Amino acid sequence: MALTFVTSNLHKFKEVSELAVGRGMKITHHKLHYTEVQADDLEEIARLSVLEVCSKLGKPCFVEDAGLFVEALHGFPGPYSNYVFRTIGNSGVIKLMYGEENRQAEFRSAVGYCEPGKKPKIFVGKVAGEIAEEARGTAGFGFDPIFLPQEGDGRTFAEMSTSEKNRFSHRARAVDSFLSWFKEVKGWENDR
Repeated sequence: MALTFVTSNLHKFKEVSELAVGRGMKITHHKLHYTEVQADDLEEIARLSVLEVCSKLGKPCFVEDAGLFVEALHGFPGPYSNYVFRTIGNSGVIKLMYGEENRQAEFRSAVGYCEPGKKPKIFVGKVAGEIAEEARGTAGFGFDPIFLPQEGDGRTFAEMSTSEKNRFSHRARAVDSFLSWFKEVKGWENDR
């Protein structure tokens, strides 16, 4: 038995799978096209996305949506991070921050879990940090090369291994919350 994670992002799957293995659980990857909901709230995006995905698959599953919220940019790019990354990338965000003293930012994640015929459950996680002056590192994906987590040691997420990032990232916190709930409420064990 395994939990089904619906995502087209293999980097996310790797991070989430590593977290699950650490809890003695198994995650399977399912790539499925679903509507990219445009909303200002990550939780609402996760809720609507997992409802659609669960309906299409006809079985329990989960999704994850994340965003980078930059204080000086009034929360931009926020839930539009994927689009912003694809259009202007890390260099574009660094240009937007040129000369800005307030470099505070926060990565947020929302995991949505749903079973057929039931309401979705949402689990959130976040990590505070700041935008680096330049992109650094080759690990990770998305805005990882420009995000310096507050709890870190001066390295960007892209300068950390997956296991290092999973110690305190926004995604790790949301997924850990979900997996803890799932294991407790569902009494799930990998050997069933």
